[in-house]
Amino acid sequence: MQGHSADTTADEVNTGTPKPALPLSKVYVEPTSRCNLMCRTCMRNVWDESLGNITPATFARVIDGLSAFDPPPTVFFGGIGEPLFHPGLVSMVAQAKAAGAPVEVITNGTLLDERYARNLVAAGLDMLWVSLDGATPESYADVRLGAALPEVLANLARFQGLCDSRRSPSPQMGIVFVAMKRNLADLPALLRLGKDLGAAQFIVSNVLPHTASMCSEVLYARALSNNDYLSVPDLPHLRLPKMDRDRLGCDAIRQALRRNWSVELVRNGRRAMTDRCPFVQDGALAISWEGNVAPCLPLLHTHTGYLHGVERVSRRYEIGNVNERCLGDIWREPEHIAFRARVLNFEFSPCTLCDGCVLSENNDEDCYGNAFPTCGGCLWAQGIVQCP
Repeated sequence: MQGHSADTTADEVNTGTPKPALPLSKVYVEPTSRCNLMCRTCMRNVWDESLGNITPATFARVIDGLSAFDPPPTVFFGGIGEPLFHPGLVSMVAQAKAAGAPVEVITNGTLLDERYARNLVAAGLDMLWVSLDGATPESYADVRLGAALPEVLANLARFQGLCDSRRSPSPQMGIVFVAMKRNLADLPALLRLGKDLGAAQFIVSNVLPHTASMCSEVLYARALSNNDYLSVPDLPHLRLPKMDRDRLGCDAIRQALRRNWSVELVRNGRRAMTDRCPFVQDGALAISWEGNVAPCLPLLHTHTGYLHGVERVSRRYEIGNVNERCLGDIWREPEHIAFRARVLNFEFSPCTLCDGCVLSENNDEDCYGNAFPTCGGCLWAQGIVQCP
């Protein structure tokens, strides 16, 4: 398979199988499910899945699969674990670049010493995303258990210095902030830190509670309704999720605007970013360290979250494994095409809006008659939780 054959087949034309709106544009690859930290926001706190690293043979299958797509999709290294914890990450970045793919990595920044930074830059990394959930050593350590903010900031400053010395547009740096009641007041200071570090993009996500104790930290009990989209060229970009419109959230946003950030606010209403899967709509899929392929990151692993304060189990949905089938065949698998079409239509029950019922406690079925996997309770599809 070469060119666009991975996106369109004769079978789709002959059988009338719905064609997805977009070609494959991004592949999330999970290098490892292991991590050097145990953050209070992580699903690994309530996880019973096995841990492991992607093998060279499995990753070779991923690289081979990229040849089915023209142009090659972006390869984004990220998942449940810490990508830099995988000893072969630099080699994988280099292999993906050699295949012609743009490459991004997300990290907690704790392992980004000078040698690692130099090797990633030399391997051709295009974008480094860093998770920072606090602007002071105390607030940062309160979320990122086992990490020290001064060390992380020193690592990022050194990395940015290496990038600046290249006088090249890449790699760039982006910052991801998981907002909670306990840390939202840090957002203005964190924006200043990001600007000082030379960050080009800043994404704010709400927290998805994986434990009952984290339910009190959510900022979206009432969705933020804001009808503005403020974007100014050549300014650092800040992407905000929906949040409750109260003094805590509005003060943080107001101060961000005063700091000359280009701010994107997710809106409510008929034209809002609701009932829209950011993964399927934008042509993405995810690959676990075992080689399992899912349509999105939330379906990559079985996990427990809380919706309206009630425990909700989301079972993983595998559409294939790269060790058994090529990536192009998995992308054009009729079941996968049909699922993507169903998600694009998004005729799922509105679990995020109603008070909930027993069907909303998992993604097996919903009150509209949809069968597994159902997406009506997905916070990503409602602009609540965001990923790079």
